[in-house]
Amino acid sequence: MFSLNRATIIGNLTRDPELRSTPNGTSVCSFGVATNRSWSDKEGQKQEEVEYHNVVAWGRLAEICSQYLAKGRKVYIEGRLRTRDWEGQDGAKKQRTEIIVESMIMLDKAGAGNPQDSGANAASASSGGEEEIHVEDIPF
Repeated sequence: MFSLNRATIIGNLTRDPELRSTPNGTSVCSFGVATNRSWSDKEGQKQEEVEYHNVVAWGRLAEICSQYLAKGRKVYIEGRLRTRDWEGQDGAKKQRTEIIVESMIMLDKAGAGNPQDSGANAASASSGGEEEIHVEDIPF
């Protein structure tokens, strides 16, 4: 039996990335991305809906996200969904679904949203290698 766990989004960061390290020294970076959808309802009124996504990157990709991304930047994220459960300090069960990043592409111009940007324009990073992908290569 085959299965597929794949998430692909293009949106804007809702907060600056937060870089941490696990006890064994692995880098982990978390940030939020907002995507929106617009449509016209039956009366012809424009409607808009925003969805907020929790995003987590690991290893070298986490370090790259922390270095180059900032609140407001437009980004392409590809990865897999993971839902984790834990018990909060108040004893209540909590749950969060996250996109675990496998590939990330910065889509806006260099310097947009991040004054410390080193000039990368549509640069990419992938946990499977360092292949450069340009915005023109995205099929939509």
